Amino acid sequence: MASVIERMIETPEAMGELGARIARQLRAGDVVALNGELGAGKTTFTRGLGDALGVRGPVTSPTFVLARTHPNLGDGPPLVHVDAYRLSHPAELDDLDIDFEASVVVVEWAAGMLDAVVDEWLEIAIHRPKGADTAVEGEEPVEPRRVTIEGHGPRWREIRLD
Repeated sequence: MASVIERMIETPEAMGELGARIARQLRAGDVVALNGELGAGKTTFTRGLGDALGVRGPVTSPTFVLARTHPNLGDGPPLVHVDAYRLSHPAELDDLDIDFEASVVVVEWAAGMLDAVVDEWLEIAIHRPKGADTAVEGEEPVEPRRVTIEGHGPRWREIRLD
């Protein structure tokens, strides 16, 4: 049985730090599924993850290219950042010809896309509150996010955030 972790993430900086903590556990062949509505913090999480992995940046949303590969600046694996929003079937993800075995792959909008493509993955759901009002006058509101992290497959029986 996979472990499940829930955390409240208060700021965009903390979301990036969560990505960095997860990155410390990743190796080539790992897949991270990110789910959450538009503006939830998926790319912010991935930016922190990419920084911690030591990949060439900047890490930005791959919305218009579907998948972007960020080579590692050291001897670690590259990061492949996928936006599956416009994909309608897992076969389309498979058609992107991603080297899952040699890369760390992050798939945004991953719900229902991975079962037929990989055997195990780390799923991160980011829940953005509706109607929170914590804005400073003249600035965008900073709303805490509830993040649920769940492992799928033997690789992720134990999840750590240390």
